[in-house]
Amino acid sequence: MKKIVSWLNESSYISPLSPGCRMCAQGSKMVVLITGLCPADCFYCPLSLKKQGKDRIFADEWELKDEDDTEKLILEAEYIRASGAGITGGDPLLVWERTRKYITLLKDSFGKDFHVHLYTSGVKNEEYIGDLVSAGLDEIRFHPLPKHWADMKISPTVNGIKNALDAGVDVAVEIPVIPNMKNQILSLINWADDVGIKWVNLNELEFSETNAEKLIDKGFTVKDDISAAVKGSQKTAICVLKKVAEKEDLVIGVHYCSSSFKDGIQLRNRITRRAKSVACDYDVVSEEGTLIKGVIYSQSSSLHSVYEILKQEFDVDDKYLFLNMDKGRVEIGVWILEQIAGALQRRGLQCYMIEEYPTADHLEVERIPLPI
Repeated sequence: MKKIVSWLNESSYISPLSPGCRMCAQGSKMVVLITGLCPADCFYCPLSLKKQGKDRIFADEWELKDEDDTEKLILEAEYIRASGAGITGGDPLLVWERTRKYITLLKDSFGKDFHVHLYTSGVKNEEYIGDLVSAGLDEIRFHPLPKHWADMKISPTVNGIKNALDAGVDVAVEIPVIPNMKNQILSLINWADDVGIKWVNLNELEFSETNAEKLIDKGFTVKDDISAAVKGSQKTAICVLKKVAEKEDLVIGVHYCSSSFKDGIQLRNRITRRAKSVACDYDVVSEEGTLIKGVIYSQSSSLHSVYEILKQEFDVDDKYLFLNMDKGRVEIGVWILEQIAGALQRRGLQCYMIEEYPTADHLEVERIPLPI
């Protein structure tokens, strides 16, 4: 019987495991959403409203204004000290020339060992897969529709998979684990092993703002009060892994990726890497990789005068201050603000300790008024 390896945050796998998955766990894979356009219509698609069905480009959370805005792409990879990139969508094959351009740029910038994998439904422009492999694509992950899992011979994804196998690139299948579809998933794994696919990745099915209504209509619920994961998805995945482990003749790798793995390991490690690159002297990097800082707002005085008061009257060093005109505030080391917030409040200034992600969107997760 094969060994099921318990990995991180309820994730588990049967060897071999894709190098791309290992990099994701380290937080060293940059996520490049190269378009939100897609020819498939998956009821469970979790893509956000600002991305789904729109031809927009993001390097992690940083939006590129157009496909020639590649400086941000390279800078984001440098910020997280990326060892690779996952090109996703939508479907990257719909914009295959843009995808080829980005693969070439990343390989030229970071070397041939920079690992690039790509996700696709494989139903349009599959004839250009060879061009992407020639540009340096290391791995391609296909996403067949659930109605074809039990009989992949009739799936439109098959032609793309054949082209990829012929091109000599590492080929995987990646799907969400839909509860009570164990037999169909096992059929898919058996077929994938037969044709020479290296890995099958099973993702825990999750609720999102865009798929929640459809999932509820199909009778799905969340598995607990603190998770967006669908009840029964993990149970089905574990059953699949156990069945695969019993089949000594299978050589394919199978990886179950839990919802908590994505949030608690992959995302946390990636933002921690970015935080260490972008944190200023006045930032405190938390254990979760977020940035903690003090901020000061003024309704009556100009920000420039507030900045000068902090320097002249409170003797705050320039390196612990930042005049953020975009957000209309002065940023300051929180340990300094905690000491002087009372005096600043008496001058009519509003003081807060904030926690935000070190990502390009600077998402704020907590705000506490000072003094406490």
